[in-house]
Amino acid sequence: MTGTATNENSLTGVENSPVSQAAAVPGTLGWGRFILQFVTVTVVFFLASVPAVLMLGMTSEGLIGSVAGSMAAALLLCWFWLSRDGHLAAAWNLRAPKSWGNTFALASLATVLIIAWFQAGSWLVSQLGIDTPNVVAVMDFVTESPTSFVMWIVFVAWFAAGFGEELLYRGFLMDRLQRLRGIGDKIWLVILIQAVLFSFPHLYQGLGGVLITGVVGAGLGYLRVKCGGNLWACILAHAAVDTIMMSLAYANSLGMLGTS
Repeated sequence: MTGTATNENSLTGVENSPVSQAAAVPGTLGWGRFILQFVTVTVVFFLASVPAVLMLGMTSEGLIGSVAGSMAAALLLCWFWLSRDGHLAAAWNLRAPKSWGNTFALASLATVLIIAWFQAGSWLVSQLGIDTPNVVAVMDFVTESPTSFVMWIVFVAWFAAGFGEELLYRGFLMDRLQRLRGIGDKIWLVILIQAVLFSFPHLYQGLGGVLITGVVGAGLGYLRVKCGGNLWACILAHAAVDTIMMSLAYANSLGMLGTS
């Protein structure tokens, strides 16, 4: 499969409008190749999560190794597929944005909105009789020790979540969907599909966590489109949210927030 030079150039330019970018890519990726790429990345992602837990057990180090290892393996395969198709620069658009000021402003706004949505979404799902997201077990590992806290921030909040999930879902997956025959020209459908797929790995948080995370995924997908395909605002917002949540949990474990 090859894309035309016109399509690739229009995608890689961060100054292009979201509409022109979405219109440039449909039809350049067949369903067979999409399914092959999606399935192989998914299988590698889950298989690579096993060794660290087998070697280190359900410890903080084991979970960090599992999360970071599975993401590293999945990204390596994504890199292979994108490079093979000639779409690496477009899908993983990490070039300096036209304005870092605007990028930081959008990332900051997204961070505030996501944290606010976690609070509002938790209230909403509880009103619907759905259990609110349960992250207590994870936060127990985060707050286990100062070393554990730092490792979770570096390897999970920033590497696996901030960079990893944005390169995987808003980068690789959205690029594949935007090029896919039949749906690539429907940008809101692309955003919705990647958001649903983004929510599934959060099943450990319960149904409430899946629903709330799905909305976050849709918001980050829109942010990528708003930024013309550039991923920096998404990465910064995602990493900032996880860093803030983990930091609040750690501060609370030290009694700094006045709660037990």
